[in-house]
Amino acid sequence: MEIPNTWAPLLVSAVRDGLLYNEGLLSSQTIRNRADHEEHVMQLSQLLAYLKEQYRAVEGEAGISLDKLL
Repeated sequence: MEIPNTWAPLLVSAVRDGLLYNEGLLSSQTIRNRADHEEHVMQLSQLLAYLKEQYRAVEGEAGISLDKLL
């Protein structure tokens, strides 16, 4: 899959926001299967780490530094 470099900031920030939201859910009493949710959070964390690594390669073309984005 090829993602346009101009979409890279949106992708990184969307995954980061999803991770933060889901981490917050871990502290709530509303989740039914905590183990599944913890697995989901771990996978989102791994995806974000991968995306940050990939983003560094297109940072100039994307138009915003990763430090400012996060």
